Amino acid sequence: MRKNSVKSTRLNSEVYRELSNILHGGLKDPRIHPMTSVVKVDVASDLKTAKAYISVLGSEEDAKKTMEGLKSSAGFIRHSLAKNLNLRNTPEIEYILDDSIAYGVRMTKLIDEVVGSDGADTEAEEP
Repeated sequence: MRKNSVKSTRLNSEVYRELSNILHGGLKDPRIHPMTSVVKVDVASDLKTAKAYISVLGSEEDAKKTMEGLKSSAGFIRHSLAKNLNLRNTPEIEYILDDSIAYGVRMTKLIDEVVGSDGADTEAEEP
């Protein structure tokens, strides 16, 4: 299966959607932070493995605990995926911490601070 084929894209989006639903609805592990989201899912062409990029909006400790909780819940998550998706092989998921959402929030705050301070300076200078 080619990397950007229609089947590959559809399969990635289905696994992404189901994994998001499991994280927000079916998982009761207290280590998993409530502000956890799935950024992207890449399923291998043989359907045996998948990489799930997970973002946690919180401290580094929250992210570390969330990753531990996800790794310990891997069996339950895989079972839930198998139940909800009609696949011959249910992929084994590797969780990768992705800080792109936190990075975006941090950059937005910095931009707002710069724009806010520039706006205050220009208003004060005008007669």
